[in-house]
Parts: sequence; structure tokens; C-alpha cells
Amino acid sequence: MKFFFTFLICLPTFLNAKTQVTWLGQAATLIKTEDNKLILIDPFIYNNPKTPEAFKKDGLYKNIDLVLITHGHGDHMGEYKKILKLSPNAKIIMNADMANMLIGENQIQRERYLPLNKSGSVSPLGTTVKVTMVKAEHSSGVTLNGKVHYGGEPVGYILTFADGKKLYHAGDTGLFQDMMFIGSFYKPDLALLPIGGSYTMGPTEAAYAIEKMIKPKMTIPIHYGTFPILSGTPDQLLEAVKKTTRKKVKVLKPGLFYLL
Repeated sequence: MKFFFTFLICLPTFLNAKTQVTWLGQAATLIKTEDNKLILIDPFIYNNPKTPEAFKKDGLYKNIDLVLITHGHGDHMGEYKKILKLSPNAKIIMNADMANMLIGENQIQRERYLPLNKSGSVSPLGTTVKVTMVKAEHSSGVTLNGKVHYGGEPVGYILTFADGKKLYHAGDTGLFQDMMFIGSFYKPDLALLPIGGSYTMGPTEAAYAIEKMIKPKMTIPIHYGTFPILSGTPDQLLEAVKKTTRKKVKVLKPGLFYLL
């Protein structure tokens, strides 16, 4: 088992150092860059019923370089505090209002937060990756000790890697007109889009976003099947897109990865 994880983390070295994107269930995503930096998006892992047990090992998260949070709901913030404790050098990014609230409530240390808001970009890992915060259409609220605090506005992220490849993680969102801007301006090579419905886009809306708005080179559906209410399925997405688009949709099981 130890060899398996060593192989998994080192795999891009054997495959021309491509960026490895591992989906962990819901919106949780672990990214290993071509120069071995680790980025974790929406770290709902340990309490995620869809995250494989093999990925709930502390040792996998002791060298995280960067944590990105799309919004304040528990199935996205997840175990961010545990991850920051396991990786004492990791920095965290989220919308500024939520960060300031968490800093004020002594949930995170100010020096670990990288200030950023929508349309802003930072390069926290040198030339490894540029992180751009973009709009999402959803809600946000952080529950602390039974009280709901204002969580700022939800966001998505564009990650531009050293080789020029771009990943769009949409977080939780419905359709919105700026998806056309995201598609035409950033031209993502890979998009991670929610399809579960109820709280986000369902398969039909996601299909429209793929074909009419974002037009990514490849799409991985996320945020489905974790709870019964998230009833949208990859099969429904594949049925909703044109036959010529189906080859541009990659369905992953939690714990599997895509090489970007």
C-alpha cells in the first residue's frame, strides 16, 4: 500500500511530468503539478462518503502547498483546518470576506491567507501556477458553533500551469452569463463542473455550459451522488450532450486521476 501511494504521487515523473488531477468525490480535488507541488481544492475528504478510504490517510496531506476554498459550505470547506495543521507550510485562498471573518473568529492565521478576490490573480508557488478567482452563482455561509456566519460570495478558480494548460474548477454554481467570458477569455483545457442538481447545475444545464458557453477541451463531472438529493448522473450528462461532445467528457470514479 505504501508503494502504491509513492507511485501515485510520483506518477507524473514517469509520464513526462504532466499535471495530475485527482477527483476525491464531491468537489474535492487534489492536483500534483509537473514540478511536484500539491494543490487541494475544497478539501471535504475525511467526512466525505464518496472519498475512498485509501485517500483518508494523514500521510497524503503532509506536504500540501496550497488550499483553495470555493465557498463556505461544509461539504467544500471540509477539513481545511486539519489539512493546514498537517501541512504547516501550506497557504490558503478563499474570498476575502470569508477569510476576514475566519481570521476574526481565530479559525485561520492571517499569515497563512493569501488575499484574493474575484478577477484577481496570484502566483503563490512561483512560476508553477497562477490562480485566478472567478465568479460562481451560488450561496455561501460558514457554520461555527451552531451559528451561521457570512461567507462572502462563492467563487470558482482558473489555474494556469507552467506549461500553459488551464484548469477551471467551477465550485458550486448554476449557469451564469459570465461562463461565456470564462470560456472565451481563459479557454480552459479542463473544466470540473457540478452536475448533481438541486444546489447546482444538473446534467442538462452542465451540457449547455459545456457546448454553448465554456467549451473546454475536456470536462470532468463533479458534485453528484454524494448525497441522495444530488441525483444528476454522468449518464444523464452524456445523454444531454451531442454525440460529438461525449468524447470531451471524462467520467472519473473518486480516487482516479486525469493527466492534463
